[in-house]
Amino acid sequence: MNRYAEALQQAGMSTIEAENKGRLFDQLQRQGKDLGIAAAQHAFFVPGRIEVLGKHTDYAGGRSLLCCVERGFCVLVSPRRDRRLRFLDMISGERSEFQFETNIEAPQRGWAAYPATVARRIVANFPNSRTGADVLLASDLPRASGMSSSSALVVASFLALAAVNGLAGTDPYQGNIQSKEDLATYLGCVENGSTFRELIGDRGVGTFGGSEDQTAILCCEPGKISQFSFSPTRFERSLELPKDLTFAIAVSGVAADKTGSALAKYNRLALATRSILEIWNRETGRNDSSLAAAVASSKNAESELRKLLNSSPTNSDFPLLDRFEQFVSESCSIIPQAADALAAQDWRRFGDLVDQSEQYAEQLLKNQTTETVFLARTARQHGALAASVFGAGFGGSVWALIEAERAGEFLGRWSRAYRSQFATPRGSMFFKSRAAPAASALPITR
Repeated sequence: MNRYAEALQQAGMSTIEAENKGRLFDQLQRQGKDLGIAAAQHAFFVPGRIEVLGKHTDYAGGRSLLCCVERGFCVLVSPRRDRRLRFLDMISGERSEFQFETNIEAPQRGWAAYPATVARRIVANFPNSRTGADVLLASDLPRASGMSSSSALVVASFLALAAVNGLAGTDPYQGNIQSKEDLATYLGCVENGSTFRELIGDRGVGTFGGSEDQTAILCCEPGKISQFSFSPTRFERSLELPKDLTFAIAVSGVAADKTGSALAKYNRLALATRSILEIWNRETGRNDSSLAAAVASSKNAESELRKLLNSSPTNSDFPLLDRFEQFVSESCSIIPQAADALAAQDWRRFGDLVDQSEQYAEQLLKNQTTETVFLARTARQHGALAASVFGAGFGGSVWALIEAERAGEFLGRWSRAYRSQFATPRGSMFFKSRAAPAASALPITR
């Protein structure tokens, strides 16, 4: 076990997964040396995340239950003497290269859009940043799987460029980012293109999302499920996950990408949320900043909103009352009760609440696929304490909470059931994961 693996194990990652990451870091070092890249001065591990509950709640100011997954990006960073930025995926062989300048153009598709978007925003918000870098990446996190591979890449890109440019010591950083929650919110704004405090917005990657993914990746704790609320990002409570339980993860193989054809579907739900808030503020004369703030504005606000949505004309192409009912149920009822059930280890109650969330996603959000619905239902049939699709929807993955000692047997039966029902989609996979440590800087091994 090398020092990278040891550091990850000490942070709370399981031994086998820490050793897997250690091998990826070794691979990065060898390949970097073969390419003549200077020895790395910074190393990071940036995980993906599991959205336990919180389907499309964050950008509406609602709640989520979150943890990290034991898969993600291993990153080595070498400063350059020029302004050249090179991001190299050392597994696929893909690369993205551009100058660290104000006119960076992000590609419209593919992973290269994310580091380019981060670099352009850094130039705009931290104008003295011009130190280039070679950033070597190796990931075991499935792409477009609902585990936030895109947000993990945004976080990894920012941490790499922030390290070589000393951003944490600059006035713009210290004046606007005082906590991990602040950083997560800022990086959510980098993705969606909005302004964060005095850090002016720029073109994002096209999604109208919030900061749930970045918050999980930067702020969650190993062995725990964390409850956050958003707009602004606030930590609410942390819930211990018993050591005899683990997550089984099924990646459906149906891509849940936030670019390309899936972008319009994702944004349709966000735009419906904006429409609800616009109707509320227009009809009441209020100026609430989020749907959650509107609901919390008075004891009668929820019923008043229902009346407005039933009577107000709208240009939305999504049923606004369905969107509202799903949000209120998920954020205001299901998540607080599910967290209480977790704390009490009342697994029957927890499973029933997760099933209810899944039902609302299917019937009200309408963002599920035949494959993911099948996976969630068969997980419960095979004895999972709870199971749910997670991520933006329209594909992606399903988590199932099971006893750790029968994880292998469960995964075998679950995967066989899936593959007997569907022609095996490319990219489908099944694995287990603890609730993992958040993104972290690691000691450099020479």
